[in-house]
Amino acid sequence: MNPVEVTRGDGPVVLGLPHTGTWLPEDVRARLNERGRALADTDWHIDRLYAGLLPGVTKVRATFHRYLLDANRDPSGASLYPGQNTTGLVPMTDFDGEAIWDDPPGEVEIEARREAYHAPYHAALSAELERVRARHGVAILYDCHSIRGEIPFLFGGHLPDFNIGTNGGTTCAPAIEAAVQGICAAAPGYSYILNGRFTGGWTTRHYGRPAKGLHAIQMELAQRNYLTEEAPPWAYDEAKAEALRTHLKDILQTLAGLAGTLEGSR
Repeated sequence: MNPVEVTRGDGPVVLGLPHTGTWLPEDVRARLNERGRALADTDWHIDRLYAGLLPGVTKVRATFHRYLLDANRDPSGASLYPGQNTTGLVPMTDFDGEAIWDDPPGEVEIEARREAYHAPYHAALSAELERVRARHGVAILYDCHSIRGEIPFLFGGHLPDFNIGTNGGTTCAPAIEAAVQGICAAAPGYSYILNGRFTGGWTTRHYGRPAKGLHAIQMELAQRNYLTEEAPPWAYDEAKAEALRTHLKDILQTLAGLAGTLEGSR
C-alpha cells in the first residue's frame, strides 16, 4: 500500500488530507483491541466532502489510519497542545481517552513507522507545495479535518461547526484568515470559531510561512454537519453534505482567487 496519494492540479491551492485513510497492516490491526479496531477517530468521508469543489486543486492524501501513525503530529513526539488532553504521533488512546491497543508499539517501532509513513506523506506534501509555489509565486495549503462535535476528553461542551486554525494568525496572510472567517460567519445556521480549541496542527504550523509565499490554514469541521449521526456506521448524509459543500466551495474558490493578490505571486 502506497502511504500517500497525490492528485496534481495546476491551481494555487493544495488540500492536505492526513486523516481520511483507513488502511492498516494486518499485523497492526491484530494488535489493536476491539475499541481500536473500530477506527472511531477517522475523519470520515472528508475526501468525498471536498471532491470536485475547486478545479485545478492539488490533493495530498494519507492512505493509512491515524492509529498506525498520525501524519498531523510533530515527528519528534512533542505535544501540539501542552497541558491539554490530546493524542500523540502514534496514539495510545482514542479521543475519549480509552486505550486502543492490546499490544502497543514501543519506541523502536514508532520510529520505524515515522520513517515509513510520516516522512513520505510530508515529502509528497512538501514537494507539491514547492511545485505550486514555483508556478504561482505562492501556495495555499488548506488542511482538511473533521471530528465529532462532543468529546469531553478533548474539549468541553459543543464544538462549533467550523473551526478555523491559523496558529494565532501566524500561518497565513491576514487576507486569507479574514476571508475564511467571513464566509463561515455569514453561513446561515452554522457556528464558527477562529483559533479556538483547534489552532492548527503540526502540518499547518510547519508549512505556514507567509513571508516565503507559503500560506496554511486548517479547517476542522464538526461531523454532525455531513454525517447522519456521529456514530457507526458513520453514514454520509447527502442533504447535509450538499448544504455544507456550498460554503466549502465558496471558501476554496475565494482562496484560489486571493492567491494572485498575495505578496510574491506572479
